[in-house]
Amino acid sequence: MDWTLLAHAAARIGIDLAAQQLGQLDLLAHEMVAWNSRVNLTGIVDPEAIRVRHVLDSLACAGPVLDTLRASPGPTCIDVGSGAGFPGLPLAIAFPGVTMTLLEATGKKARFLEHVLEQLDLRDRVSVVAERAELAAREERHREAYDLAFARALAPLPVALELCLPFVRPGGRLILPRGGDLPSQIDDAVCAAHELGAALGPPLPIELDGAPPGRVLIVAEKLRPGQARFPRRVGVAAKRPLGCPKAPLA
Repeated sequence: MDWTLLAHAAARIGIDLAAQQLGQLDLLAHEMVAWNSRVNLTGIVDPEAIRVRHVLDSLACAGPVLDTLRASPGPTCIDVGSGAGFPGLPLAIAFPGVTMTLLEATGKKARFLEHVLEQLDLRDRVSVVAERAELAAREERHREAYDLAFARALAPLPVALELCLPFVRPGGRLILPRGGDLPSQIDDAVCAAHELGAALGPPLPIELDGAPPGRVLIVAEKLRPGQARFPRRVGVAAKRPLGCPKAPLA
């Protein structure tokens, strides 16, 4: 995999990657491919596709919050539904000051994350929590405890907001990369964000060579503490998503 190309692309986002960081990203990609033969981590195993669709797409999440990620002391961050560690691990590698929690409910994927943290020597500031978001968000150590939250391909937008915003402290932000399904979800997402104590900013285009067309970042700013009833019980957000009130049938 040509990590020089990745370094140049990251620089256009505003991220400077040293040789050690590129080596860690290379190791992450190799470990993911090796484990994928026995654990279904990803359908993307082509090296170029990993570079663009996983690593660069993850680093693009930093764009709206670069100042926060570079701050000292670094922010507390959570990656909800981390899967194989994206976007949390590339962001933790790129920004050595952050503290990152990788939340992943699937046991096999959580075990991969534990393994790769050892390989990457990141255990001092990155941890794995093997739990459902609906349950973890009700624990005192996680509820409204994070400056930044991230999630990729977690759920439709209103559902993702309910699962992620309870982790974000007032004044913090949630960053969600989204694809071409956004227009049909945005109105309900605005209403859901309001009910969850947050406000959505305008979609921010992700402009990366090789990225799928229409890829954007949604940024939700947490304005006030969330209602205690959110998130609802496991599975309820997906079955009955938050959204705008529906007009009664004529």
